[in-house]
Amino acid sequence: MSAIIIFITHPLWIIAIIFFANLIAAIWTVFREKRDIATTWAWLLVLTLLPIIGFTLYLFAGRKISNEQIFSMKKEQQEQITKLANEQKSLWNKHSLIPSEKTTDTGRALIHFFLESEDAFITQDNQVEIFTDGKEKFESLLRDIKNAKHHIHIEYYSFIADDIGNKILKALEEAAARGVEVRVLYDLFGSHGTTYKFFKHLEELGGYAQAFISASKALISTPRLNYHDHRKLVIIDGNIGYIGGFNIGDQYLGKSPKFGYWRDTHLRIKGFALFEMQARFSMDWNTTCRKTKKPRLDISTKKYMPMDSNEQANGSTRIQIVSSGPDSERQSIKRGYQYIIANAKDYVYIQTPYLIPDDSVLEALIISAKAGTDVRIMIPCMPDHVFVYRATQFYAKYLVENGVKVYQYDNGFLHAKTVVSDDHISSVGSANMDFRSFKLNFEGNAFCYDDKLSKDLKAIFLKDLDNCTELTTEFFDNQSSWLKFKQYFSRLLSPTL
Repeated sequence: MSAIIIFITHPLWIIAIIFFANLIAAIWTVFREKRDIATTWAWLLVLTLLPIIGFTLYLFAGRKISNEQIFSMKKEQQEQITKLANEQKSLWNKHSLIPSEKTTDTGRALIHFFLESEDAFITQDNQVEIFTDGKEKFESLLRDIKNAKHHIHIEYYSFIADDIGNKILKALEEAAARGVEVRVLYDLFGSHGTTYKFFKHLEELGGYAQAFISASKALISTPRLNYHDHRKLVIIDGNIGYIGGFNIGDQYLGKSPKFGYWRDTHLRIKGFALFEMQARFSMDWNTTCRKTKKPRLDISTKKYMPMDSNEQANGSTRIQIVSSGPDSERQSIKRGYQYIIANAKDYVYIQTPYLIPDDSVLEALIISAKAGTDVRIMIPCMPDHVFVYRATQFYAKYLVENGVKVYQYDNGFLHAKTVVSDDHISSVGSANMDFRSFKLNFEGNAFCYDDKLSKDLKAIFLKDLDNCTELTTEFFDNQSSWLKFKQYFSRLLSPTL
């Protein structure tokens, strides 16, 4: 008996027992929740190689969103869609028809897909203004906030309590003081350093602010840090809307020594697309209200209707506002990207700060390039998340080796999330070309069907090439072995990043 005790207490046996127990725990932990095979193996690798640290990471970043929250989101979405259909039949019928003229076959098919998968009706006659510089975007936003008469609804991943954050907050407080309805929805994790006290005076003046699906102790009671409200939406008076890549923070003005100039893309929209943006905001706001008990938002109220001030949009852009998130397995934005890439005949130009595509998007890019389409992707020259950037470099190399042209933007940090193809179709929004945007984050994009807008976005891409370095096989071959190892290792973790 003593010999057996000595045998099983030998250090090597203790290590083996711990390893085996950890492996069993890792398998049980990962496989008890439904997820795709790549993510399953990535988390299994993390939990196996990092016994204690790995489980701590999984606690905060690996667990899926709760069934309760998914049910709440789906219920809210169904309620809003039903209300839209019942209360605004004339508007819905007028703008849900797939246009037969001035829209390509590819565009009509994509419009139909979004109608079927996301109930995203097509809106026409929208005016669109493009911003690529933070100073111009925030000047315009502040001007529109100061001119608001009825309501201001803001939803951002990051609302930082710095100089520009305080300027926008002051403008919102002034709006609330003059009787404008102000509602602010922000992501608690993305708005690092911003607390509930930051919005206290705004609420004293009659405004409202809340963190997306969060209570004040959310990080303790529900430690799921992997699911973020990454959308960037502003709706003012039902007449003016903003959607794109800029958040609220000084770094988006190029004031961060780490990043330097911040290159992003955002749209200012006037027209009936605001109806869809308002609906998206109301779904997110009301879902969060189920926990915070803040006043709900009833979008059937007349003042929330688009063009309430009798201003008439006379633009030419057809737009669908498309959402995706972990509350749905449809991954509509990703599939929209796939469709544009797969059906591009002349060119498809993509800007993204994170290039970590899943296999389906990766193959679509390669097949399109091999078929003779001019496929170009622009990525940053520097990381804001080290592992993410190393994985981006890995996929950039793989794509270059398979005929895709990849460029490194050298004039600061590239944060734009744009896709433009064949002078007909474009997408601008919050969704990156990566696993996180496809499956983990709550995202929102404007898919646009307009020749002029597409040509403008194409021209912006081509102008940005003046500040780029094309990445070649020689470029990657000259990298150190250690850097290549970090890229390969980061790629293994890419489904969890």
